Amino acid sequence: MKRILIVDDSPTMLMSMEGVLKRNGYAVETATSAKQAISKAPNFKPDLMITDLNMPEMNGIELIKELKRTPAMRFKPMLMLTTESQQAKRDEAKRAGATGWLVKPVQPDELTGVVKKVLPA
Repeated sequence: MKRILIVDDSPTMLMSMEGVLKRNGYAVETATSAKQAISKAPNFKPDLMITDLNMPEMNGIELIKELKRTPAMRFKPMLMLTTESQQAKRDEAKRAGATGWLVKPVQPDELTGVVKKVLPA
């Protein structure tokens, strides 16, 4: 079973995405902050991470940079999830190591479609 770590400071967003992904057969772990994600990632060993961009303390781009420094996460796909649609932010996320970009609110079929593309069975 493929494992997905979702990072977002919105409990509603986490619950919604977790439900969709679990119904589609994924093991899901959630984190409400980048720091919590950094502490959970080594034990959970996600195959994919989906992170919000705008979070307190450390944003999603900084989180991706931090996790890409670790051997276990260096080559794992990481998706950015945000209300932002600015090309400059997308470019910055891509340079940090983001694999793709999802715009909130993400529809369940769009979420599962993108996950299946970056995380083939």
